Amino acid sequence: MTDLSRRTLLLAGGASLGLAACGNGVGSNGAAKIDARVDATRSYMLRNFTSSQQLLDKSVGVLYMPLMTEAGFGVGGAFGRGALRINNVTVDYYSAASASFGFQIGAQQYAHALFFMTEKALADFRRADGWELGADARYALPDHGAAIGTDTTTTLAPVVVQVFGQSGLIVGASLAGTKYTRILP
Repeated sequence: MTDLSRRTLLLAGGASLGLAACGNGVGSNGAAKIDARVDATRSYMLRNFTSSQQLLDKSVGVLYMPLMTEAGFGVGGAFGRGALRINNVTVDYYSAASASFGFQIGAQQYAHALFFMTEKALADFRRADGWELGADARYALPDHGAAIGTDTTTTLAPVVVQVFGQSGLIVGASLAGTKYTRILP
């Protein structure tokens, strides 16, 4: 790889991560701001995706990530902050970050919620220094208010991820590989 292409790759990666941090108020999100965003996200989700209430009723905790900003051009990144709620009370704050490499171009923002369906899944998440979304999660992608899959298979998964509120366009990137870390807002 030549120096020029290495520099281009590093600049593209830096720009992608910089764009991912924009709009998330890196360094300026206090607890009150995160909680306000989580309240709005939860209300939006329940209002627009009514089957989310079924997941909420069966879950032991939910991590809401109200605003994830993702950008990529070969190298990509995403960042957001949110709150873990048990019985709709915030117990911890988390950041989510991901990096990716490959065929991808574009930028988008979205929200997602991780529904912890078992006490063990929630305890493992809270105990970890940094938790990476893995194969034990099921994805429920609502489509314009349509019901998400809340059948027995989905609700027996330890963690169910619901992604919603997407705006923008990115090709070739995914939520897989996102790392969640406890933060002090």
